[in-house]
Amino acid sequence: MAKNIAEKMKLTSIDELLGVPASTGTKEIEIGLIRPFRNHPFRVVDDEKMDELVESVIAKGILTPVIVRPLGNGTYEMISGHRRLHAAERAKIKKIPAIVTDYNDDEATIVMVDANLQREELLPSERAHSLKMKMDAMKHQGTCRHSGDKLSPAERKTAAIVGEGSGLAPRSVHRYIRLAELIPELLEMVDDKRLSLVNGVEIAGFCREVQEFILRYIKENGRILPEQLEELKKQPNIENLTPYTVMTIMKNAVNEKKTSKKVSLSERKLNKFFPEDYSSERRERIIIELLTKWKEDQEVST
Repeated sequence: MAKNIAEKMKLTSIDELLGVPASTGTKEIEIGLIRPFRNHPFRVVDDEKMDELVESVIAKGILTPVIVRPLGNGTYEMISGHRRLHAAERAKIKKIPAIVTDYNDDEATIVMVDANLQREELLPSERAHSLKMKMDAMKHQGTCRHSGDKLSPAERKTAAIVGEGSGLAPRSVHRYIRLAELIPELLEMVDDKRLSLVNGVEIAGFCREVQEFILRYIKENGRILPEQLEELKKQPNIENLTPYTVMTIMKNAVNEKKTSKKVSLSERKLNKFFPEDYSSERRERIIIELLTKWKEDQEVST
């Protein structure tokens, strides 16, 4: 779907569209006639960079036209240029140069997302919601079971198209779209780096009710570990579990991590002591024999 729309638009790049000369492709539009793009996922904040943009607008005006489409009754919908519009409003400018297009809903969404994905320092929530808007084929099934992490060939192909221009691999696109399924408070934790992106993606695989349980646990304990989420994913009937049971499962996972003592012997380490032609079985047998002798020596000495 996304590929068909992109081909229909026949745009080489957003930069080419934004670079249309004012004399041939733009018109001056009153700011009051321009409406924000519906469900616009990108934040427009009054930070230091916005202050700099306002100063530039006051000194030089709007150098790059915004992109809009007509809504009827003389009004327009902003597709690309929300920050420039806000800066113009703060600068008390009444009109702004704009490229007027006739994009349909899908075409407008793709241009809006692609133009904003070029921005630096995007929040995870902004990237997640924008990619979800661009590719709505991958949706959760409304169940409390943890959603799968594998892509079908068709999903991978679509995700590759969605990720074009933003440097994202299909799997990364898929993971960000899953992140958009987080309840708002958990997604805000990811933006604020109080919850890791990896854990956020894992939690997004659960339904809203279980996410609420997890949020409660994080608030009470300060964090959540990957081992706890893995334990929850193993539950075959998680949709029927009570909040107390979910909390107990996660607390037990922490206790098991504290009490477990794992020893890892990599092949690189073992190669220091065994000839290369020794099989794994032979190496294991020798190690067991040596440990058995060591244990016997310990018992004798005590």
